Amino acid sequence: MEDISIIEQHDTDDAVVEIVEYNRLIGSSDARAAERLFFIQQAGMTLKTVRITLKGSKVRIEPGALYYMEGDLEMKASTGGGILKGLTRKALSGESFFVSEIHGTGVVYLEPTFGHFMLVPVDNEEYIVDRSLFYAGTAGLDISASAQKNVSSAAFGGEGLFQTKIKGTGTAIIYSPVPRSEIQEFTLKESRLAVDGNFALMRSGNVTFRAEKSSKSWVATSVSGEGLLQTFSGTGKVWIAPTQGVYEKLSTDRGLMELAGPPGSISTIVDEEKPKKN
Repeated sequence: MEDISIIEQHDTDDAVVEIVEYNRLIGSSDARAAERLFFIQQAGMTLKTVRITLKGSKVRIEPGALYYMEGDLEMKASTGGGILKGLTRKALSGESFFVSEIHGTGVVYLEPTFGHFMLVPVDNEEYIVDRSLFYAGTAGLDISASAQKNVSSAAFGGEGLFQTKIKGTGTAIIYSPVPRSEIQEFTLKESRLAVDGNFALMRSGNVTFRAEKSSKSWVATSVSGEGLLQTFSGTGKVWIAPTQGVYEKLSTDRGLMELAGPPGSISTIVDEEKPKKN
């Protein structure tokens, strides 16, 4: 058996969903691949996949997500809730009219990645996530497009005009840009959370999202250096990934230099002085 660990698991009556982690990969026979793999593993990165055990049920997956499956299983194309919902999804979010569903009894493995996943149990609840983050969901979940509810969030919120709405009962598999341990969960009770950036991953459906000035006046906002903030208000939960921007900068040529400078000086790095000619 492979050297694997189960890092997160959620059980329901009709399915078991697990995030499977390969602790170490040792099978490369190519020197270049082995060198890359060495540095990947030294950095603590591990290969992960999602394993779904169906018990006479179904799972909806994003196109191209299936890796392999075993058992009495059948792949089916579905409108995801009817022709009207399929047409609405295609018109609003640009997604395909049909969605992929796997029905039956057996084990389904989704495409492996060095990225991250998190499992979200949904119990007669509603969540809004960025449409690029939904990866798969078990039976009982209704997945649809959710339009921004106000002009500020649509025009300046940084999340686009539409996001993904998840509601019903089941398990949602969400792709995460950061490890699960680095995600912070806030519980709002008629309160407000302000975020400088678009690293909020998910929120409860009854939490209001809008883009607002960082200060009461535009003058104070313009001199504060913060500009518009993503704000979440009401009662419910919000999940954010504070380290997402750090990883994004590290993937660029000047990212490490920017992160090593004083906070707030990212846009003011001075080029090194060129040597003078004699």
